[in-house]
Formats: sequence, structure tokens, C-alpha cells
Amino acid sequence: MRYWLMKSEPDEFSIDDLARAPQHTTAWFGVRNYQARNFMRDGMRLGDQAFFYHSSCTVPGIAGIVEIVKSAYPDATQFDPDSKYFDPEATHNQPRWFNVEVKLVTKTRLVALAELRAQRQLSGMRLLARGNRLSITSVTAAEWRFILRYLMKKPKGYFN
Repeated sequence: MRYWLMKSEPDEFSIDDLARAPQHTTAWFGVRNYQARNFMRDGMRLGDQAFFYHSSCTVPGIAGIVEIVKSAYPDATQFDPDSKYFDPEATHNQPRWFNVEVKLVTKTRLVALAELRAQRQLSGMRLLARGNRLSITSVTAAEWRFILRYLMKKPKGYFN
């Protein structure tokens, strides 16, 4: 199993929106960064887990845990001229953008970015790297365990 961190702006789609979604599942669409796309297309596998991270908000931070429940497939928004994610270069025969589907495992207390930065054990975490703007990053198993054990105190309802 691999671990990830997936950013979403809560004004666009929050952990609460995911909790209200049918079967608590959604497509992670609209990613328009090649490296983040490659993580979804080439790196993510069924059963992988990710921290759901609220970004570009007053208090950014980890708000929950999700599981990858459907492997990468073409992001339909790239073909929709009415979508803000439309890409005129993309074709159905050669899609440029992909998404996976995620399912809510559990909401957690908000683990704020400032709290993550204060942990020397997380000093190498990609999220905390200077200039990092990626919407999806990998998380090491050690970082995952540390965040769960020491910052979240094993969230209620989480059994990994």
C-alpha cells in the first residue's frame, strides 16, 4: 500500500462535501498538473490511502482520510467546453488528464499546516518543502504512521 496527500480547496469541495456524497465517494477531477496527474495515473492503486487536505483557506490542514476505490480513468471535464477544466488539446483517443475515485474512510480533527511544520519528524515531508504547490504528493509510511499516532491519536473509525 502507498500513501498520499490530496489537496482540495474547501470552497470547491470539502471533506464535508465528500461525507454528503453518494456512498461517500467522488472522482478526484480537475487536476491540471502533470506530476500530480502522473501520481494518479501511474502511482495510485486500489486500496491506497490518502490524507484529505484542505488548502487555500484560513487554516489549511489535514481534514480526513480517503481510500482509492477506482483506478485512474480519463477526467471527463477535459472534454466539456463548459467546464473550467476544459482542455481543447485533449481528445477521447488521447486524453491528457486522469482522475481516480476516492471514498471517505474517516473525518479527523483538523491537523493544521502549522502543527505539521512544528514536527521535526516531518521535516522531509513533501508537503512542507519550500515552494511545493503540488495538489497530490506521496507520503512515506513513516510520515503516515507518525501523523496517525502522534497528531491524530488514531482517528475513531480508522482501522489500518
